[in-house]
Amino acid sequence: MEPVTLYNQAEVHVIGAVQWLKLGVELVGALIIALGILVARRRLVRALWARRTVDFTGIRLTPSRYLALALEFQLGADILSTSIALSWDQIGRLGAIAIIRTARNFFLSKEMQEERRKTGKEDDTMARARDHA
Repeated sequence: MEPVTLYNQAEVHVIGAVQWLKLGVELVGALIIALGILVARRRLVRALWARRTVDFTGIRLTPSRYLALALEFQLGADILSTSIALSWDQIGRLGAIAIIRTARNFFLSKEMQEERRKTGKEDDTMARARDHA
């Protein structure tokens, strides 16, 4: 049995803290996705109620924006996981997940840009974010 040292105790506490932080970051990402779904649902119901159902592009892009933001949080959680990964196998799996999430976010962003270009419209939030960047 390995003797309990101050280092071992500190390591256990750091790993536990990082796991809680990772869980919190993943929760924020999930909440952002849920919020995006609720906002899109509200916009859809309003459009249907007002009988403005010609173009659903804006409604369809609403959850995409929230999903893109949530993916950033999920990637952050993946990075936290790699900081405490104990084996190369775990690091490899986390790396593969991070690559997939990054690629998905990249193509989602491209699709949103393409839709905005096609429609010639830009959401107020996106316009303000672009102006402040």
